[in-house]
Amino acid sequence: MRIQLSRVLSFLLVSSVLSGCATTSSTGDAPLNQGNWPLCSAIGALAGGGLGAIESSTWAAGGAVAGALLGTIICYAQDGDEDSDGVFDRRDRCPGTPADTAVGHNGCPLPQYPASVAVEPAVEPLPQDEVIVLSDLGNVLFAFDSAELTGDARRLLADVSTRLTGASLVAVKVVGHTDSVGSDAYNQALSERRARSVADFLIAQGVSAGKLSTEGRGESQPVADNASEAGRAENRRVELYVSR
Repeated sequence: MRIQLSRVLSFLLVSSVLSGCATTSSTGDAPLNQGNWPLCSAIGALAGGGLGAIESSTWAAGGAVAGALLGTIICYAQDGDEDSDGVFDRRDRCPGTPADTAVGHNGCPLPQYPASVAVEPAVEPLPQDEVIVLSDLGNVLFAFDSAELTGDARRLLADVSTRLTGASLVAVKVVGHTDSVGSDAYNQALSERRARSVADFLIAQGVSAGKLSTEGRGESQPVADNASEAGRAENRRVELYVSR
């Protein structure tokens, strides 16, 4: 009975000593080995051997082996988590991880990647309509009371036609205007004939007929005062609305 009681006391004493030893945190130098396990094993061996020697020299050797083994097991079972990253110190390859840092199974911070930024696709600006205005204020466009183009008008339109080619051209609307001299009905018809005359010339210069349209607005949309000759000359005009 005395021998059994000594064994129990020896076990409790070794366990108590090693439990205190195991509270020391690991250095984390190895993935499956706590830095203070050798110390726990040594203390366990000494305590087990010393308590075993109370019984006999044979018990001393066995106690040392049992104490070393018990020390290792207790250190393993009571391994802590010094940096509170959720990974026990015995498996923590990266001790001292800052708080709230996402870690992997080995306790090391997970790689951080920059947040992806959605890049909006480049949007080509919508083509803007171009308005080309030719009026009698610069060069007289038509013979008096006629839809026949003057030489100056032909030269101007020949130059303009070079800007009205290419796949980007969508449409060209030719709009004729007159001054207020004469009746509304007469001026309306005259503006229509002059618009068609301009369109015919542009087609002859190579502008696609399918992209041309004409319209006459007579004297309804003056841009200057019809009371003066300069104002009337400005109102006698042709506008080209170009869509690309």
